[in-house]
Formats: sequence, structure tokens, C-alpha cells
Amino acid sequence: MNFLACDLGGTKVLLGIFERVINDDSPKLLFKKKYISSDWNSFELILEDFLKNECKNITHPSSACFAVAGPLSNNNARIMNLSWNISGNKLKNKFKFEQCELINDFAVQIYGIPFLKKSQYSTIQNGSYSEANNDLHAIVGAGTGLGIARGLISGGKVKVLASEGGHVEYSPKSKLEWELKIWLKNYLKVERISCERIISGTGLSRIAEWRLSKPDAQNHPLQQYLTKIKIFDAARKELPEKICNLSKEGDQIMIEVERIWLGAYASLLGDVALQELCFGGLWISGGTASKHFKNFKSDLFLKQFFDKGRLKDILKAIPIKVILDEEFGLFSAACRAKMLLKT
Repeated sequence: MNFLACDLGGTKVLLGIFERVINDDSPKLLFKKKYISSDWNSFELILEDFLKNECKNITHPSSACFAVAGPLSNNNARIMNLSWNISGNKLKNKFKFEQCELINDFAVQIYGIPFLKKSQYSTIQNGSYSEANNDLHAIVGAGTGLGIARGLISGGKVKVLASEGGHVEYSPKSKLEWELKIWLKNYLKVERISCERIISGTGLSRIAEWRLSKPDAQNHPLQQYLTKIKIFDAARKELPEKICNLSKEGDQIMIEVERIWLGAYASLLGDVALQELCFGGLWISGGTASKHFKNFKSDLFLKQFFDKGRLKDILKAIPIKVILDEEFGLFSAACRAKMLLKT
């Protein structure tokens, strides 16, 4: 039996057809295709094109899982910046799936964890947990935004516990971070700053903008690029890569920006680990995971992660792993679609 998986975001839609393999629990990708969301008037048109033109020579998929970047209710979703309304039941009937499910694009990643191959992740810390209390997993991912999800994984069964933890209040740990928070509140004209405002690709850009507003950075080479951003806000998407490249080249101001971002990320991960007591594993995912893998093993990161006073020994018992697969969202949706075959 074939099954369909989809990672549906505001910018792109990634669709894939997978199949079950004997003696291998992981789904096998047959083929995939990426669509640019803004080129299409609706998601149904994309799916129709994929199934009609790309899948005409294979068995029609029996089940489908759509991981969507938007609010969900009763198997319905709305993709906010595209004004797309998507109904799981409507897709099921129109495209004749036996099973069809919509799920949050970050929460779905819990379904992928039990089926990960060693090539898809790397370990920062093995932990010293016991087999008796390792059912709970937590996954945190900084990409365009900040996603957090939890799940119970036991005996082949997976229970997803969604979360909006990325929107908890950002808590500065130094005078410099407090200054950043106040600047960001004024700059964005908001009353509160969530962790997502700092710990995300967008957040990294905002930290850089704050740092470049200081007198000693007036001649920095990125100043000209900031002027471009003020005219074309879409250019902001390119800024995180420029920050990281300059940091690698030894730019002291961008090194400082990256250290602030990394320290805030590590501190949040430590908070999540304590809150969830995820002895099954704390997983770092998202678009920045593979790019910052070396930083996650740095002394700066680990110091901030363990900086929880009397409770730091608990954190040493929790395994920490980094997802390296940049298409883990599609893989996880495929894992869920495979489970739906049994339903």
C-alpha cells in the first residue's frame, strides 16, 4: 500500500508518496515534489496536480497525513497568510483516501521520532535515564518561528501532546538581554515579548537589528542591508544566513548577536526539559538545527542549558538529540500516514 505525506507551509508545499517495506518500520520515499504556495489559488489544486500528473503510474495512496502551519479544529485548518481553508474530510472524499488527517506541522514530528534512523539525528548527551521512565519526549525547533511539542511513545503507540510553548514570555537573564527586550517592545510596538520573538530565525534578525542600532555599529557592513529591509521586508529572510556567515568570518558584532541568540535558546531548552521531565529525550529540530549543530555542543550552549541551580543534575539525566534531517516534517507526516493504514 502507498500513502501520501505533506508538509504544508505558507511558503512551500512538499508532497511525497511513500510505501511500507517488509522488516523496516520506517516509511520508504518513492518520490516527492515541491510546490511554491503563492503560485496556486488553493491547496486542492496543488494536490490534484500532484495526484493526477505525478502519481498516474502508481497505486493511488490509501491514506494521507497533511502537516499544516496554521490553527486546527475538527480536522480543519486555515493557512493564515494564504487565506486557504482546508478540510480533511473534504480532501478524503474528493481524493478518495481511506484515511485522511490534518495535524499541526510541528506536533506531527512526535510521530517521526520512533522511526528515526541514526543518519537522521546526532546525540549531544546520552543522559542517565532508566528504562522505566523514558516514555515522554519533547521536541523544540527554531525556524521561522518557534515550535514546541510533547509526546508519549511506548510499545509502538504514540500520543501527541501539542503545545504553544514557543509563545511563553521571554525572560532576560542579563542587563544586556533586558535592554534587548525593552528595545524590541518599542520597535514592534507590543506589550510583551514571547520567546519566539528572540529564539527563531526572525528573532536572530531582530537581535542583529538591535545590536546594529548602537553607536559602535554605525559603520557595520550590514547597515546598507538594513536599509534594503526597510524598503523590502521580504529581504529579512536572507538576514539570518548573512549573520551566521559574518560570525564564522570573525565579525565580532555578529559573534555577539549569535551568542545572545544561542544562550537564549539553550536557556529555553533547559526550561522545557525541567517542565516536561522528558527522560525519553529532548529533541532539537527546526530549520536552524542542522546549521547550528556545532554550536549546540559548545561550552556556551551547555553552560546556559545546565544553569538551573539545584536542578541541573536532573538535566544531566535527560538525553539531548539534534534532528539533522531537513525534511523531518515530511518524514514524520509519512510515519503518521503509515499508522493510519492500520486504522
